[in-house]
Amino acid sequence: MNNPHPLARLKKIIARLRAPDGCPWDREQTHESLKPQIIEECYEAVEAIDDADDEHLKEELGDVLMHVVFHAQLAAERGAFTLEDVVNGISDKLVFRHPHVFGDKKVAGSGEVARQWDELKQREKPGRTGALDGVARSLPALMLATEIQKRAAKVGFDWPSADGALEKVREETGELERVLNDPSRSADELGDLFFSLVNLARFLNINPELAARAASQKFIRRFEWMEQNSAAPLKGRSLSALDELWAQAKRAVG
Repeated sequence: MNNPHPLARLKKIIARLRAPDGCPWDREQTHESLKPQIIEECYEAVEAIDDADDEHLKEELGDVLMHVVFHAQLAAERGAFTLEDVVNGISDKLVFRHPHVFGDKKVAGSGEVARQWDELKQREKPGRTGALDGVARSLPALMLATEIQKRAAKVGFDWPSADGALEKVREETGELERVLNDPSRSADELGDLFFSLVNLARFLNINPELAARAASQKFIRRFEWMEQNSAAPLKGRSLSALDELWAQAKRAVG
């Protein structure tokens, strides 16, 4: 007998795990219970991309795909939709939103493609009348801020240049400084500062999520170098000694 198509095999495995005599853990899962895991798997795939590790990326994309099939199985069990509906839906959407590839529409470049995408998306979802309609409120905070600001900019609510965005960062920094001793206000002002930094990143064509991630990875490299090259445990050493070690780490690992 011929081997089944790989996707059909995965679908069959997930269905078996969910069967009455399947795996007790898999049978207990719901869309809600799996939310943290699908987010985690997506981030692990991003990490594999950052590491340029094809073998790791292959594995993590498999984990992401497993979650797609699992959610489709849960939906099929309650008669909502099937995996085939998911695949056909995204296929139809891609064809519809690329008339310059699958039709006779002409475009001048990627900028026009992006504008056309927005127009076609609006035609698909005519019920969305507000500029912020459809923004996924569950996005990570920096990604949510980026998407909100992009939507607002499309209706003209935006600084004319990066200078205005940078001045807003300075303004929010000053407001935070004035309330540092007031916990009830400092959290609010710190949030405003984050939001203004995201806006500046947009003007600089920098992805704030990736920039913050890169900064964290840089800190990890330097801190681990400190741990590995310190003559004594870091805990208990003076701040000046740690600062000197940090400076050495910067020179050593960037």
